[in-house]
Amino acid sequence: MSHATATLPSSARNGSGAKTNGLSFRKEGALRALLHKESVAGYVCAFPFIFGFLMFMIVPMILSLWYSFTDYNIIGEASFIGLDNYVEMFTQDDLFWKSLGVTFLFALVSVPLKLVFALIVAMLLLRNSKASGFYRAAYYLPSILGGSVAIAILWRQMFATDGVINQVLGVFGIDSKFAWLGDTRTAIWTLIILAVWQFGSSMLIFLASLKQIPAELYEAASVDGASKWTQFWKITLPLLTPTIFFNLVMQMINGFLAFTQCYIITQGKPMNSTLFYMVHMYDESFTNYHAGYGAAMAWVMLVLVGAVTLFLFATKRFWVYDEEA
Repeated sequence: MSHATATLPSSARNGSGAKTNGLSFRKEGALRALLHKESVAGYVCAFPFIFGFLMFMIVPMILSLWYSFTDYNIIGEASFIGLDNYVEMFTQDDLFWKSLGVTFLFALVSVPLKLVFALIVAMLLLRNSKASGFYRAAYYLPSILGGSVAIAILWRQMFATDGVINQVLGVFGIDSKFAWLGDTRTAIWTLIILAVWQFGSSMLIFLASLKQIPAELYEAASVDGASKWTQFWKITLPLLTPTIFFNLVMQMINGFLAFTQCYIITQGKPMNSTLFYMVHMYDESFTNYHAGYGAAMAWVMLVLVGAVTLFLFATKRFWVYDEEA
């Protein structure tokens, strides 16, 4: 009797364990089948990006929109003031209009020059040679380093009164004591030259597009007696217009959001002739502790960038070649 009594709980436990194991196996199988679905696998792989996008993009944007309607100095609590920041921006802040004009000048001059140089270099590198890879890497390198603080400091030293630029000019008998960064006529151009120098990314995109143009088109044009210049205007340029449009949109956005060049090299001097919009926004937010006003400036720039982008898309149908049309 005691032996039967002792073995009964053991068998009962074994039976319960088998059921539990079977249930766990079924759950694991269902979970594995769920994870093997393409849609679920896609969501799992995209989750880190989605989480980062929500936490570091959407949430900060919502907070900045709220702060743009408040008087907020970072240290204290934000107090709601309605549209006062926007009214002050458009009616009382002269530096707002000054910085906006400087930024438009910088973007509208530097971006076309950058695209022209990028296209010229891309066409020069189109022919394959043993050194093609080296040249492509060398021309792309400024796009990686050009936005860094180190390059900005180097650029400031180059255009200083006793910098390399004046020393080179002195070799040719030209006045070698000119203050490039201290003259309102030339200071902005030093920043434009730095921006144009960073044409590597656009150059690579142009180079990839040039390789996609069928060689048969050029052969047929040559048979018809078309010169290289005619082939460029009638074949190369029209087929490159979608790529030009893409580079134009991306570079215009980057031009309006330029910050490092001005902040490190000129700090907006002399006489605010190089004061970029983003530098003015930074000063208001973190130097003058008007973070609410800075948030309002950020949203105004967002609207301006969106308007410029919509304008470019609206004009696309007039000059961008569409193969399907």
